[in-house]
Amino acid sequence: MELKDLPAWVSAGAAVVSALGLFLTFWQVRLVKKLATTQFEDTLGREYRELAGRLPTKALLGEELTNEEYAAALDEFIHYIDLCNEQVFLRRCERITLTTWEYWRDGIRTNLEQPAFARAWAELKKRSTNFRELRRLEVEGFQSDPAKWESGVEQDGIPKPTKNSESNV
Repeated sequence: MELKDLPAWVSAGAAVVSALGLFLTFWQVRLVKKLATTQFEDTLGREYRELAGRLPTKALLGEELTNEEYAAALDEFIHYIDLCNEQVFLRRCERITLTTWEYWRDGIRTNLEQPAFARAWAELKKRSTNFRELRRLEVEGFQSDPAKWESGVEQDGIPKPTKNSESNV
């Protein structure tokens, strides 16, 4: 290599180093985003576990509750249904991963099929027009992915939120 070729070699080396730096920056941003999503999902998972700890064990096991037990736990059932609606909303905004959504969706369906949960859900649907995301998921047989619901005004009149909007529960 001659001295006159040195600037060309330095320039080529700098281009390679810049490309590697750009690649590493992109990789790091993706990794940080994935970590933030995982932490967010874990926070909601913890919220569910805390809420489940306040619900009657009989309800979680699929056993019937007495009217007194049901009345005493109704507020916690409402909190659970609100959390479910929020989970649907967050998937609709693509704030949670498909894998996590599938676990949550199956858990929501399973719980809402339990007698005490089903009773509370039926009562809430009669008393309130809220929880529209969860209502739609139920109408669609717990099979759809809210992230794929069409943009604009939906069949139920709910506009698809932007990623920065908040749930309407």
